Amino acid sequence: MDKKSDTGRKLKIFAATVAAVLLVGFFIVHHQKSREEGNLESATSKTASTRPIVNVIMVKNSPSSLPLTLPGETAAWYESVIYSRVDGYVARWNADIGDHVQKGQILATIETPDLDAQLAAAQAKLKASQAVVVARRADAEFAKTTYQRWRDSPKGVVSEQEREAKKAGYDSAVAHVNEAQAQTGLDQAHVEQYTAMTQFKQVRAPYAGTITRRRIDIGNLVTSGSNASTTPLYTMVQDDPIRVFVDVPQSAAGDMQVGTPVQISASNIPDRVFDGKVTRTASAISSQTRTMRCEIDIPNPDHALVPGLYINAIFNVPTAGLVQIPAAALVSRSGVPQVAIVDKNDKVNFRNVTIVRDNGKVLDIGSGTSSGDRVILNVGSQISEGGTVEAREFKDDSTNAPAQKQ
Repeated sequence: MDKKSDTGRKLKIFAATVAAVLLVGFFIVHHQKSREEGNLESATSKTASTRPIVNVIMVKNSPSSLPLTLPGETAAWYESVIYSRVDGYVARWNADIGDHVQKGQILATIETPDLDAQLAAAQAKLKASQAVVVARRADAEFAKTTYQRWRDSPKGVVSEQEREAKKAGYDSAVAHVNEAQAQTGLDQAHVEQYTAMTQFKQVRAPYAGTITRRRIDIGNLVTSGSNASTTPLYTMVQDDPIRVFVDVPQSAAGDMQVGTPVQISASNIPDRVFDGKVTRTASAISSQTRTMRCEIDIPNPDHALVPGLYINAIFNVPTAGLVQIPAAALVSRSGVPQVAIVDKNDKVNFRNVTIVRDNGKVLDIGSGTSSGDRVILNVGSQISEGGTVEAREFKDDSTNAPAQKQ
């Protein structure tokens, strides 16, 4: 019995000891947690009272003009596909691909046996018609003298019927002369037609230019015309001056005026820049590409530029009345472009802006901000309307601006 009482007493002591340990542990944990909560509350309060640090940059006026580089292509001033005007075969050709030819220079000669035969036949027919005219004139002269004798004979010697018959014979002879002369005129026209066609036996250059393609050789049969069944003889171009076509995006189309300076460069001519001006514009935006076609005429006396080149056109676009900000300063809220401006009291004000031109690293702004404003770069989520910030000037105005500290 004494042994059981001793065991119960030990259990009670053990239970009391465990309870005391747990109670002490509870107080220690509770104290530590209370201290941590106090530290967190203090840190939170301190953080809330600290103003966010932001990098700002001063808005500047845009330069008086900015370079705008766009791709384009060269095109010939004239480009002509030359066909034959007569049927025949090529006797010889005198100009080949790459040759610079002068206006009127003979490019090829075509033998035309059919045309030659037609001309000879027309000339023979003309001679026959001319002989008929001579015979008709002799008949008319004889009829005239006969009629005059009968007309002047005393009355009663010849009858009036005979006199009228002689007059009718004379009138008929004159009519035959006129008919023969008309036929001679028609035959003469045929001779002139065939003679004119023989001039096309020699294919001549319509202007001074360069042969870009030859499609004939000696002995080739050629036919007149320029339809799908006929083969052209040559293709030639005039490339001085040379045209340059550039499709300008809608955003810059309004700046493309006749006379706008432009510089042309080509990758295959790395050491030269060609100066020119906008000569004409389409004055309309393409509904398919949303671009406007511009044309620049460039003097090309040494033929350095050839048709079909891919080129870069650098326009000097005026920017009067615009200001410039880094692209890193732009923020979009609800789909509207904005900038965050820091006033003299370091308070933030978001403003809607109008982007006139996107130059990649920088933006030309038409409204919403002005020169001298301080705009925040890389606006963070902690920046709010009316909030106070600690502004730090950022000297480099490139788009490689550092991110704001969060």
